[in-house]
Amino acid sequence: MSRIVNTDSTGKQRSQLTKAVAIALRQLAQQTEFGDEARDLAAFIALALKAIHDGIDPSVAAWEKRGYWLKADRFRMEWAWAEPVSARMAAAVLEGNWSAVAALSVQTAQKLNSVQVSNKARVRKPWQGAFARLKAG
Repeated sequence: MSRIVNTDSTGKQRSQLTKAVAIALRQLAQQTEFGDEARDLAAFIALALKAIHDGIDPSVAAWEKRGYWLKADRFRMEWAWAEPVSARMAAAVLEGNWSAVAALSVQTAQKLNSVQVSNKARVRKPWQGAFARLKAG
């Protein structure tokens, strides 16, 4: 019997989410008015950062099982910013505080500046309907 390989790992999901957030940040920066699409983009960023944060512990579980405590702690520290930024972004979107959304977008872009996304990346628009999902809780 062969080994079972999980092709949809937490790390792969995190990579896809960081790229999607980077694309959403680009799209949000191009918005001239804060309408429905801008609200969806900002809500998607908040939801994606929350999903990234939720995937940190499963990612480091294998390292901790093998005793790589330092590596696990470094990884947690590297992503510790994701949950507070997600919570503040969600609150700002729900309140309609667009100056806070802009500031948090800049902060997120600085944290994700190493994420490489091609200019020709096909945009599926995963943020459509994100504001409704955020409001639903």
